[in-house]
Amino acid sequence: MKRQPHALVIPYPAQGHVAPLMKLALQIASHGVQVTFANTESTHAKIKASLPENVEEAHLISFVSLPDGMEPDDDRTDWVKLNDSIHRTMPGYLEDFILKVNGSNANQKFTCVVADTSVGWALELAKKAGLQAVAVWPAGGPCLALALHLPQLLEAGIIDTDGTVLKDEAISVSKDVPAWTSTEIGWGFPDPVFQKLFFGFYTIFPQYYKFHDWFLCNSIYELDSAALQLVPNVLPIGPLLASNHLATFAGNLWPQDSTCLQWLDNQASGSVIYVAFGSLTTVDSQQLHELAFGLELTGQPFLWVIRSDLMNDGSLAKLPEGFINRVSNRAKFVEWAPQEEVLAHPSVACFMSHCGWNSTMEGLTMGVPFLCWPYLADQFCNRNYICDVWRIGLGLRKDEHGVITRNEISSKIKTLLSSQDIKANAVHVKEVARKSLHESGGSSCRNFNNFIQHIKSI
Repeated sequence: MKRQPHALVIPYPAQGHVAPLMKLALQIASHGVQVTFANTESTHAKIKASLPENVEEAHLISFVSLPDGMEPDDDRTDWVKLNDSIHRTMPGYLEDFILKVNGSNANQKFTCVVADTSVGWALELAKKAGLQAVAVWPAGGPCLALALHLPQLLEAGIIDTDGTVLKDEAISVSKDVPAWTSTEIGWGFPDPVFQKLFFGFYTIFPQYYKFHDWFLCNSIYELDSAALQLVPNVLPIGPLLASNHLATFAGNLWPQDSTCLQWLDNQASGSVIYVAFGSLTTVDSQQLHELAFGLELTGQPFLWVIRSDLMNDGSLAKLPEGFINRVSNRAKFVEWAPQEEVLAHPSVACFMSHCGWNSTMEGLTMGVPFLCWPYLADQFCNRNYICDVWRIGLGLRKDEHGVITRNEISSKIKTLLSSQDIKANAVHVKEVARKSLHESGGSSCRNFNNFIQHIKSI
C-alpha cells in the first residue's frame, strides 16, 4: 500500500514568512497530504499562544519546534545575532529530526521538504536525505528576479559584496520591470550591519536555487508577469490567503483582537481608514504624533493597529495629550488585527500600509486602495507597483526633515478617497487576483494543483 505523502514545512522565523508558509501548509494539508510545520522554539511558543482553544482545523497539521541555538533569555529582536545562530545550529537539528522520523516509522516518513528560501540550507538537506525539495519565495516577482540577477550586478561592478550600490544609476533587471534606486533596493540600510544581513537573504538564494525540485512563489502571474518571466521554472500560486479558521490565527505571532470586527460593523460603508504597519516597522515620538494628528484632521473613522513594540526607543506608544478623547467616537485601537477579515469588511475605505508583500497581496485581493508608507526591504518596490504599475494607491512623502507630516497624511487620504480612478483600478486588480484562484482555469489554482498532484505521486 502506497504511504501517504508527508511534507515538512519550514519558514524563516519572522511574521512575514511564517504567515504565508502556514497558509500554504494548510492548503497542502486540505488536499490529503500529511503536513508537519517546523518552527523555532520561540516562534512555536508565540503561535501556540496566539491560537484560540478548540480550533476545529487544528488536526490538519502537526507543529514541532527546533532550537535556534540561542539561550531562552537572549534578545531575538537582534536579527543579526538570531540569523547567525540559525545558520550555525539549525541545519544540524533539522537533519537529525528528518533522520529520526524517517528511520522510525515507515508510514510517517517525510517525502518532501517545503522551505522558505531564506532557510535555503533546508533544501540542500532535503536533497541529501533523498527527499523532494520545494522552495517557496514568500515575496513578489520583482525582488525574486533581482535576487537571481545579483551575480550580474556584482560582475558589472554595480554593487559590491556587501550590497553597497557603487554606481549612481537605477538598477534594472528588465525594461518591463520598474528599476530600483539605491535607496529602494531591497537590502539598502543606513546601518551597514543590517544591510549586510538583508543582503545575505538575497545572496543566499542563488546559492541554493540549484537544489529545488519545485519552486513556488506567492505571486499572481497576471499582475507580475514581467518579473516572473525572468525566473526559470517558478510557479506563482498566490495570493496565499487564509483557507479556513485556523489559517486566520496560526501564522500570527501576536494574539488577534477580533473586537475590531464588531466595531467595523457599526461604521458606515466605505468610511474607515485601516492603519497597520506589519510586524517590524518602528517610529519615533514625533512621527507617531504626526500620524495621530493627520488621522484626526481627516474627520474619518479609523482602525489603528499599534503594536507594543512600535516605538523605536523601546517605549510604549504615547499618543498626543487629549487625542484619544477627541477621536473616541470614531476610532478603534488594537495591538494586532485579523487583517484579512478587516480588509474584506465593507466599512473599510483604504489601507494605510507599510507595503509588506503579505499585506499587499491581502489588500489588493480585497480591492482596497492603499496609502503607502514603506519602511524597509522589498516594501519600496511593492509601493512602486501599487502606485505606478497597478495604480491602486498613493505614496506618502517625507519632508526635508524625514517626517511624514500631518498635512501630507490628511491630504493624501482625502485625495485617495475621492479618486474614482484608483477605486476602479482596485476593483479590477481584485478581479484579476480572484480569477487566478478560480477552479476553472485560474493560473495560480492550476499551478498549485499541478504541484499537489506531483507530491502526492512521490
